[in-house]
Amino acid sequence: MKYSSKTNFLPGIQSGLIAISFLLLNNSLAAIEQKKPNLLFIMTDQQRFDALSLAGNKVLKTPNLDRLAKQGAWFRNAYTQCAVCAPTRASILTGCTIENHGILTNALATSGKEAGLMAMPTFDELLSNHGYHCEYYGKWHSPEFHAEVYKNPVLKTISGRSVFAPGGIDRLYSDYLDPVFPKETLKPGELYDTYTKRPYLMNPLDKRYGMTDAQVQQSNIVYSQPDLHGVLATPAEHSFTAFQAKQTIEALERNRNNTFSITCSFHYPHAPMLPVKPYSDMYSFKDMTVPASIADPMQNSPYRTQNGRLNNPEYADPEKIKYMIADYYALVTEIDDWVGKILDKLAVLGLENNTLVIFTSDHGEMLGAHGMREKNIFYEESAHIPLMIRFPGKIKPATTVEDYLSNMNLFATIFDYLQLPEYPSDSKSLRGMIEATDQNMGKYVVTEWLYNEDKQPAYMVLKDNWKLFIPYSAESNVINALYDLKEDPHEMYNLIGNNPERKKYEAKATELREDILTWLKEHKSSHYEGVKSRDLMKADLSTGSNQIPFKQFRIFPNPTTGQVTLDSYTSQIHGIAIYNLNGQKIYSNNRPFIGMQTIDLPSKSGLCLIQLTGEYPFLAQKIMVQ
Repeated sequence: MKYSSKTNFLPGIQSGLIAISFLLLNNSLAAIEQKKPNLLFIMTDQQRFDALSLAGNKVLKTPNLDRLAKQGAWFRNAYTQCAVCAPTRASILTGCTIENHGILTNALATSGKEAGLMAMPTFDELLSNHGYHCEYYGKWHSPEFHAEVYKNPVLKTISGRSVFAPGGIDRLYSDYLDPVFPKETLKPGELYDTYTKRPYLMNPLDKRYGMTDAQVQQSNIVYSQPDLHGVLATPAEHSFTAFQAKQTIEALERNRNNTFSITCSFHYPHAPMLPVKPYSDMYSFKDMTVPASIADPMQNSPYRTQNGRLNNPEYADPEKIKYMIADYYALVTEIDDWVGKILDKLAVLGLENNTLVIFTSDHGEMLGAHGMREKNIFYEESAHIPLMIRFPGKIKPATTVEDYLSNMNLFATIFDYLQLPEYPSDSKSLRGMIEATDQNMGKYVVTEWLYNEDKQPAYMVLKDNWKLFIPYSAESNVINALYDLKEDPHEMYNLIGNNPERKKYEAKATELREDILTWLKEHKSSHYEGVKSRDLMKADLSTGSNQIPFKQFRIFPNPTTGQVTLDSYTSQIHGIAIYNLNGQKIYSNNRPFIGMQTIDLPSKSGLCLIQLTGEYPFLAQKIMVQ
């Protein structure tokens, strides 16, 4: 009987367990099928390629970014499509060239839909159409109408301004900071940061070093973010980087059960170079290595006057620049800490294996190279950026990609790895480079900067360690430049331009120009013929000479009429532009004149910058509009 009972009972249990197992398996498979991969996109502002210990930096410590790179693919030769914030961010978002999306300058980032610029959808707008929940935290710097896709819990500041409007994220941070760290009284040696209005202790590189707040106010000089250097008094737990990272961590927690695309766009290590403690104590300025090109005379360079180089000689000071490097490293290290916390949260939530993680930067920072600060140029420190992509099970750990690429290609890469249909763009997926299955892609990279083509190069091509910079017209007097990075890694010896032996390098320059032409034709550029007709052996002194004079002009405001009269003396003026302190152009007039010209002031109040363009560069002047 016992035996008989067992033989009758066990098959029932077995069949029940099998049925339950099949049910659980089917449910699990269904859940897997329904749960699409997530996207976590982390971007810094102004982080150069070698601001990583993984990249060979012996001073800077970035253990968390190194960890991310080792868990996926690290790209040794990633370049920004344009070394300027808004243009390259538009390329990342849309996968289109600078020319094709039309955001040529930072000022155009405020364009409305009616302007017809950046008319194509962003990757998040397309992901939203496929059921993704999209949130974005940090610096936006793109047309506001493209931000309507984001479902951040807070979309307005206390004053009612959109967080995606110009200055919106800054105001949101002020809303947060004011109650937790109110504005304090200044201590000796301190001034207020013009960005967050909090005290900071100046170092000798600061433009206002040695001044009191009263002296600053009496000077009536407006100082920009890159002019500020020192240690910010804000507690680390309330820093701008901490604020943006915490928003991202909260978004991950809130959306753990959603299919999401979340972007964390850090402001730093962009200026002002004001790290907080304890990060500011981690790197002694005395231990910093001075850039090898800091004393480059740039006699044969298209960038001799770029970024206010001649007006900011302190960035060519081998002792002062050490302060900037130490502060820059401190800002990067703080970001690295918070990236680690974000990645840890992803793992704790069990999302790590189903989330595509991308880390990059919009462009680099000169950091004293060639005696310069900021970006805007094709030199390595400005154009070469960090990039790493992790996707467990899809991207093999410890993959190093040596091929050349642009961050414009992230657009197509996202759709490829998220298994979504390819969307028409100028972007190409990096999967073939990561898996070493595409032998054609990555042989060279072409990047753009299509603003002021008569003052600076418009295109760069990099191939086999050779770099060519050229304008897009035959008429431009900008010097052509060719560098051999293998022999000249610091780009101090332009082999063409005004080089008496430039003919020796004509074949190489022509070869590289053909690569640009191939790229321009592929992307239907209107500059194809201009680049094709360019004389690569053309020699000009207008850009590379040490004799470039800066002209001045006089301003005569008339508060009664709301007009201002400009006097150029005997200089030919080609145009007038007025900018607000956010860099937005609020007035433009391209009618040429000599001598005096009266214009109507823009109705918007505040400090403005008046810039004249002519045969020679003019020093911009500030005016208060009330």
